[in-house]
Amino acid sequence: MAEAHVAVAFSFAITHEGVNINYDREVLNLVWNSGLRSWKKRIARFMYLCTVRPLLNDERYEKMKQMTYEFQNGVGKKLQLYLWLKSWWSSNYVTDWWEDYVYLSGRAPLLVYSNCYGLDYMPLPTTNQVARAANFIYAALTFRKLLNTQTLKPVTIQNFIPLCAWQYERMFNTTRVPDVEKDRVVHLSDSQHIAVYHRGRYYKVMLYNNRRLLKPVELQWQLQQILDDTSVPAPGEHHLAALTANHRTVWANARTTYFNKGLNKASLKAIEDAAFFLVLYDEELDFDANDPSKLNKFSQAVLHGKGYNLWLDKSFNIVVSKNGRLGCNCEHSWCDSPIMSHFWEFCIGMEVTQLKYTEDGNTVGELEDLPPVPSRLKWDLHPECLDLVRSSTLIASDIIAEVDLQVLYHSDYGKNFIKKCKVSPDAFVQMVLQLAYYRDAGCFNLTYEAAMMRLFREGRTETVRPVTMESCDFVLSVDNPDLPAKEKLALLQRACQKHQESYINAMCGKGVDRHIFCLYVLSKHLDVKSPFLKEVLGEPWRLSTSQTPHNQAGILDTKKFPEYVCLGGGFGPVANDGYGVSYE
Repeated sequence: MAEAHVAVAFSFAITHEGVNINYDREVLNLVWNSGLRSWKKRIARFMYLCTVRPLLNDERYEKMKQMTYEFQNGVGKKLQLYLWLKSWWSSNYVTDWWEDYVYLSGRAPLLVYSNCYGLDYMPLPTTNQVARAANFIYAALTFRKLLNTQTLKPVTIQNFIPLCAWQYERMFNTTRVPDVEKDRVVHLSDSQHIAVYHRGRYYKVMLYNNRRLLKPVELQWQLQQILDDTSVPAPGEHHLAALTANHRTVWANARTTYFNKGLNKASLKAIEDAAFFLVLYDEELDFDANDPSKLNKFSQAVLHGKGYNLWLDKSFNIVVSKNGRLGCNCEHSWCDSPIMSHFWEFCIGMEVTQLKYTEDGNTVGELEDLPPVPSRLKWDLHPECLDLVRSSTLIASDIIAEVDLQVLYHSDYGKNFIKKCKVSPDAFVQMVLQLAYYRDAGCFNLTYEAAMMRLFREGRTETVRPVTMESCDFVLSVDNPDLPAKEKLALLQRACQKHQESYINAMCGKGVDRHIFCLYVLSKHLDVKSPFLKEVLGEPWRLSTSQTPHNQAGILDTKKFPEYVCLGGGFGPVANDGYGVSYE
């Protein structure tokens, strides 16, 4: 049987007689010219040169211009041709490589370096840990049902343009499985259970009874059985999840060696096949506008926890504190933060508007029939595996010790005031960050802001580079006592306008960083040397930033209920000597 691959202007078929190629010369010529125009436009527009100009002195800038010119007129043409051909038969010519090389091929631990987190909303509807967890589980599975039946209302821009929903497909029943050289994202079509961690013990909790989704009151009863369980962890079980916080190759080898048969294989399968992972945290976490340390502690518990209580390979972990606070730790390879933000808003909105609680803080409803009892997962860990668990715990502790996580709750003014200054709120915050970094470091540095690319099929993100000549002019003006405030405001507006243009360009596919990344991947595959690509991809991002979107689910209007705003979320810095800043 022949295997045919059809593209826009040509087709080829592989048969037992060889390769047959057919092409339309006229169409091919049109596509080629279109590709050349796009290539020349990218180079001419090479915003890269514009964005690095404020960061380079005259000598280094001239050198970079020369490298850009040589790349444009040399190997760049060859690499662009191959990338252009790839775009013909790829649903998205960036996304598969982005997932493979940025995420799955990375050998560094997921803890802090990759996984991100999100926090609860300000109101605390109940202090009953298992009641809060039960309602959230029910809401999460309702969301999953809407995904499976394709009835979830799409997220749109200005209530008109729908965004690509591809990333939602692997939200549930998904695990990142470690391999020696490159991890794999394994997704199941369905899962009937979740995995639960409490005080060093693991449980499998069934979600259905006779093919019926359990009610919140039944889920609460199940989770209460776990809290009431007085059994102790097996040797090594308490810190077992620290293996997922180790370097990926180390964890891959351990998984193959110690979890390939018997009890360990069955228990690991129960965790990896679960719809998601639930952590019943054994400490209280909270928010207090007058005590920043509480929010910092809350954030730390969800970003990295204790280093051994989060199963970092799962698509997401739900953390429920002893007093009912919620948090989410998300594995990053399968999605970007707006996806989890949408899910988070939906579940909280459903909790507030539909599920609710009784006066004593329990879930609503009466328990009629007893649901399936949670089953304790069992382990038989080899002494060498126990040693590895201990060393993994130490590695996780070292990573945690290097993180300085601070969360600022700012209530003096918000986006309405910023808009009165005739600037974009996002651009305003970016200029604030530029000013703060300059005052801290005494210089400007390469800055990353993520812009979503979901206007395109299977789009992930593109880079917005906030450092511009305009942003630098504004930052330098702020501490200039001779400059009147009116002129400083004008410089701010000009810088914000430039930033807004860059953001829109990135969202509309006119950015450069993902394209350069793909050219770099091709250069490695083809063993092509490029000083330009080496220089560009070797630059450190010492300030990495991202904005958390709001009101995607359309359930709770934050204008009417401003307290129902997420308490925050974030990620670790990209550079060891840098910052990771998330804001909303």
